Amino acid sequence: MSKLINQEIDSLLKETSRSFYLTLKALPRRIRSQVGLLYLLARIADTIADSESESTDQMLQALEQYNERIQGRSSTLPDLADLAKIQSNPAEKKLLENFGTPVASLEQFSSVDQERIRECLDIIISGQTLDLQRFGQSTGEGICPLATEEELDDYTYRVAGSVGEFWTHMTLGHMFKTDTVTEARLFNTGVRFGKALQLINILRDIPEDLRLGRCYVPITSLTKYDLKPSDLLDKENMEQFRPLFDSYIDKAAAHLDAAVEYIGILPTSQFRLRAACMLPVLIGQRTLTLLRTQNVLDAENRVKVLRPEIKQLKNKTLFAMFSRRRSLKLLTTNRDA
Repeated sequence: MSKLINQEIDSLLKETSRSFYLTLKALPRRIRSQVGLLYLLARIADTIADSESESTDQMLQALEQYNERIQGRSSTLPDLADLAKIQSNPAEKKLLENFGTPVASLEQFSSVDQERIRECLDIIISGQTLDLQRFGQSTGEGICPLATEEELDDYTYRVAGSVGEFWTHMTLGHMFKTDTVTEARLFNTGVRFGKALQLINILRDIPEDLRLGRCYVPITSLTKYDLKPSDLLDKENMEQFRPLFDSYIDKAAAHLDAAVEYIGILPTSQFRLRAACMLPVLIGQRTLTLLRTQNVLDAENRVKVLRPEIKQLKNKTLFAMFSRRRSLKLLTTNRDA
């Protein structure tokens, strides 16, 4: 890519991400641009899908037209001007106003890398499309839940587990080679790595999603605890919700353990790749610790890891990244803290 396009994309990445930008900077140069572009293209789709438009059809159409352009089935960019105008986040407004640059930059990569990016984005957008079709014009007055645990697992795969696959394809395509058994382990744990991060986001964002009429906690599971989606609007119901909520924390923690396994498989020489993987795991582990002790249903107290602590975790990562043993020790200690 030209230096000017690289700078514009880097600026968009920095403005639309927080912790991921630190991960991106840690990545080896050979795969940094591909991963960064996929993130940006996915973030554009996510912004379209999360727009507070009065028309679900408008967002579905924009997503479809956007994906058609990405997949090369159309040469026309969708008109996102109206959706850009209603964005309350200035960075997301800018992203939709300038989305043509990331889309055009896709063609600067090799045909194999282009295909990997397109495949992953197609899966991600299919998840976002399902979201819009399921939840439609729902509001906090009529909350729509997922139906089953299978739907939840499928959703976490589409919007994040697929990224673990893409990340692994990039790694094996550009960074190192390994045997077929190890490859299979990397793909399996890589998918679980992505699922972990998405499930953590879902657990942390329950109040915000409920406000939008979305409940990612399946109705089949809520019913087992004599709960309805609307019950999660009341923070006083946390005690009743806690056993179910903790079971999801345990599931996310198990997925993060698979992510730690993923890091342990990486060759000793791949210290930058190891650092890029470590930071989101450390932040995820810390987020789960906070979620275990706080009332996630309290919409006034959003659970998140603050910037000073993220900086501390980054510094610990930099210290441990050159040694696989120190890296795994840090991840284990942080998990058990």
